Amino acid sequence: MIQTDENFQESGFFFAWYEKNKRDLPWRQTKNPYLIWISEIILQQTRVVQGMEYYLRFIRRFPDVESLAGATQETVLKYWQGLGYYSRACNLHEAAKDIQRRFGGIFPQRYEDILSLKGIGEYTAAAIASFAWNQPYPVVDGNVFRVLGRLYAIQTPMDTGAGKKKYTELARLLMNPRMAGLHNQAVMEFGALQCVPQNPDCGRCPFVNRCMGYASGNPQKFPVKQHKTKTRDRYFHYLYIVYNRKYTYLHRRTQNDIWKGLFELPLIETEQTMDFAGLQETPAFGKLFRGAGTPVLTVEKSGIKHVLSHQVLHATFYRVELQKESAALKNYLKIEKNALDDYPVPKLIYNYLSEVV
Repeated sequence: MIQTDENFQESGFFFAWYEKNKRDLPWRQTKNPYLIWISEIILQQTRVVQGMEYYLRFIRRFPDVESLAGATQETVLKYWQGLGYYSRACNLHEAAKDIQRRFGGIFPQRYEDILSLKGIGEYTAAAIASFAWNQPYPVVDGNVFRVLGRLYAIQTPMDTGAGKKKYTELARLLMNPRMAGLHNQAVMEFGALQCVPQNPDCGRCPFVNRCMGYASGNPQKFPVKQHKTKTRDRYFHYLYIVYNRKYTYLHRRTQNDIWKGLFELPLIETEQTMDFAGLQETPAFGKLFRGAGTPVLTVEKSGIKHVLSHQVLHATFYRVELQKESAALKNYLKIEKNALDDYPVPKLIYNYLSEVV
């Protein structure tokens, strides 16, 4: 384990690099914990270049805790549309309402109170506390795992309890508590721009003569991971149903599954890939269109592959023209086609609708 001294020499290397290379990002120009919170939640699963536009749009609509807490979940999800991992938006909304109830609308300053908010873990709580108030809590995200894992050639897998404890303790020892926010920002940025996952430019790294991962000859093997993410395939058949040339149908996802709270077109999910002839034979298809006369159907999009963190969706979109409404369709939300844009939908469906509506 590293021995610290009063000079915090490693922090000095990070600070010098950060001063020369840091990106000019709007959430770095504020000490407002609310804005820092929003940026951290967006950036959990989104790259900076993609998240910037969403961050600016979101805070324009919801500039403070009160405006976020007072909105409907549907509105919040609409402004989150396209970012994915929609539980983040639902948690933001619930946490904002909690701040209104418990803290009078003032974002809490104590680390323990921040950690008690829904959707906020140790990493996010440490980021908010250190960036907004310079509190000495180390931030340990994927970038920090990578930097420390390589710098000290840590053999303990990062995705174990012992590994997380070891990395957190090391991050704490490295951090100058008087400059906690700056230190956390610098190490995270170093991992994002310099010590990147693949093909890091070690020759230009200020730690090249101190990095044990580089000395091992293969820095990319760090940080060590124990578990591999398992993925599963799912087969989605979406039906864009047009009734009487004017109306269509939506369904809100309420199960503890992907996209909870978002709207989608009527869906038939199968256990394997299936053409339309096979789809017609499924009980779900028969139930949906029983009593609807003869639907006029076309395949508009097929072979779409939508990759999520632990799942791969294989999607086909069908357009179905109906002159008669089936009994099953009365269980769906019937809306005018030109109102589709009012409802938050997953990016997969948004992309399809933006082309056909």
